[in-house]
Amino acid sequence: MESVKGFDKEAFDKVHQSGEQVTSIRVNPAKRTEIKSQNSKIPWADAGFYLEQRPSFTFDPLFHAGTYYVQEASSMFLEQALKQTVDLSQSIKVLDLCASPGGKSTHIQSLISKDSLLVSNDVIRSRANVLKDNIIKWGCENVVVTNNDPKDFSKLENYFDMIVVDAPCSGSGLFRRDPVAIDEWSENNVQLCSQRQQRILADVWPALKKDGILIYSTCSYSKEEDEEIMDWMMGQLSVVSSELSVDPQWGITTVQSKKGAYGYRFWPDKLKGEGFFLACFQKKDGEAEIDIRNKKKPEQLDKREKELIEKWAKVGGKEFIKYENTVYAWPAHWLKDFNFLLEQLRVIYSGVLVGQLMRDKMVPEHALAISNLVTDEIERFELDYEQAIKYLQRKDLEVQTKNKGWQLFTFKHHPLGWANVLANRVNNYYPKEMRILKDK
Repeated sequence: MESVKGFDKEAFDKVHQSGEQVTSIRVNPAKRTEIKSQNSKIPWADAGFYLEQRPSFTFDPLFHAGTYYVQEASSMFLEQALKQTVDLSQSIKVLDLCASPGGKSTHIQSLISKDSLLVSNDVIRSRANVLKDNIIKWGCENVVVTNNDPKDFSKLENYFDMIVVDAPCSGSGLFRRDPVAIDEWSENNVQLCSQRQQRILADVWPALKKDGILIYSTCSYSKEEDEEIMDWMMGQLSVVSSELSVDPQWGITTVQSKKGAYGYRFWPDKLKGEGFFLACFQKKDGEAEIDIRNKKKPEQLDKREKELIEKWAKVGGKEFIKYENTVYAWPAHWLKDFNFLLEQLRVIYSGVLVGQLMRDKMVPEHALAISNLVTDEIERFELDYEQAIKYLQRKDLEVQTKNKGWQLFTFKHHPLGWANVLANRVNNYYPKEMRILKDK
């Protein structure tokens, strides 16, 4: 690291030995919640805040309601990359290729327009499931979650306006936060990661359209995974480097590779955050547009089923798609694209999962509860803190509601999930796999 620009061994050692930990969150603009005034803003992210101390997020109902995401501050610099390279007011298609657990995907989704489309992918199925849960919790409506290898996207030639590759890396930027990263680090692993990063970029490259933007990032300090990858891209791919405007007060180190590409490195002794690196490129070859064709149309609801759904969900601007008896809400203007992605990729989630049709009734899904699609007519019941924790633990609740039937249980007016209130008990429908497993 001694040849890397910005490395100060004494200061670097000191900050790592200090035991200091930085905790930061990013607020969900679609689910406004109050942030205490003593929490300071992260300068490069409009909705990012540093916390003075780390609370128990597990026992905060607002965390489970998706009102904020716990995310490392340096990685929120992605916001500047998006804002400075694309027109976010336009309808764009974005791929977050290595997306789990979902920090960058939920951030991207909050920044792009409602008319845009995000594909969030992870190659490992268990990680893709975690990604799906966080996409649901965030209340996304315009996201498709996939479980594909990067090379699978090469058949979607010239499809995306932007691709974000937060590449698997050797993890040296996480040394302060994660002792396991120290145990796993080796020079050999740096070389293996560098080769893997090149393969990932080469495999996904055809999917980016002409003049599209590729954002590359790692949590590594190694030149082999950062500057040398930039030079590999400049030599192997038809790209130009995109320079970003960075406030000198932020403490970010701007670097230039041997071939003139710009990168941005985060040192934990120079700013409040962990080690991180980011670079942006614009593609200069390929086609600017793609004509997509569907093999067959998705199954849509009949009139009776649609009337049933209207009692639960806001239908404006949505198409309701049926797979067997499962109903999804897709953005109407992305109907063709969602279907195309379903035909081309291993899709594990799309739009909003609304519910299950059972004869003349619908059993609502958790994703509907925590989205912004629930109709105003659905009855809501406000829980106090202790009740909310019991609900999130999926324990039995004794509450006195005005009416019986399906209700949306809320905390500080933010939905937590469904309950079915019967004459003699309350059936708790919080998902088993998401429940709090420990007692306070």
